[in-house]
Parts: sequence; structure tokens; C-alpha cells
Amino acid sequence: MGGRTSLNTTLHPDHNDKDGSDRTREGMTSQEVTDLLKEAYADEIETVMNYLTNSIILEGVSAEEVKESLEADIQEELGHAEMLGQRLKQLDERPPASYDFEARQESLQPPEDSTDVLSVIDGVLDAEENAIQTYRDLISAATEADDPVTEDLAVTVLSDEEAHRTEFRGFKREYET
Repeated sequence: MGGRTSLNTTLHPDHNDKDGSDRTREGMTSQEVTDLLKEAYADEIETVMNYLTNSIILEGVSAEEVKESLEADIQEELGHAEMLGQRLKQLDERPPASYDFEARQESLQPPEDSTDVLSVIDGVLDAEENAIQTYRDLISAATEADDPVTEDLAVTVLSDEEAHRTEFRGFKREYET
């Protein structure tokens, strides 16, 4: 997952608690939480697209292990997006569609040289670092908003993203030796 994604979200004036904090419908969570959920959802979808393209275009004997990992991660990232979208629906929010976000994963774009596996590894690491930060921000916001369901979801996905980062750090060490 990666690059901070710009979302076209608006703050609804009827989402203010008596204490002045911004809340979504029925006070289930904060606007910050729903904004972060939408950002994470869009990032996961963009990651799926970039992982798929990179897994298709990479070539060479040394690319096979990375391609296989990307192919496996596509399903996991798609699952993350589905969980995030379902959580947004539970909060009476709509997951973003293609017109709602701007692609930002510049470092994860497929390389011109289809044998440049290291640039893909670096792009994945950038995307995973960004995802980890987004989920940590979401955990903090959900904790502050007293939203344990979103907090639990973010902790679960954070664990997956940290595992992806660890795997691709290993790939990078192998390519640098």
C-alpha cells in the first residue's frame, strides 16, 4: 500500500458533538477516522493495481520470487480494501470510487526496464511504510474517538503490512549483496 492519497471528503455540519468535536452520523466515530478509513481504502486499491502490473511486467530469473510474492499480496491487499469498505458502510459512509482519489504511489510505478526488480522492491517498501503510518494514525484516531471496532481492524491490517515490509526488506538485502 502506499503514497498518501488525496480524497475529496467534506465535513458535514450536522456531525458535531455537543463538545464541538466532529462526529459521523449517530456519533459512532470521528470524521478523522472516516477520512483515514477512506484514505487507507484508496491506498489499498491503488496498491492492488500497482502490484498486479508489476507482477505481470517483471521478467528475468531473479524476478520470479518477487513476482510470486506480489501475486500473493494482491489478494491480501484486496481483502484489506474490502474490510475497510465494509467498516465505512457500517459507519454509514461510502467507500471512495475512482473519481474520489488521486493516485500517489509514484515509487511503485512499473519500471521502464522490466528486469529492474530492485526498483519494484523499493517501491513496495515505500508503499508499506506509508501504509504502516496510515494504520498507526488510524489506530490513534480510533482510540481517541472511542471506536474499538475500527481500532481492532487497523491493528489487524497493520500486522499484515509490517509482515509485507519484513518480507521485502529481505528481498532488498538479497539484491544488494
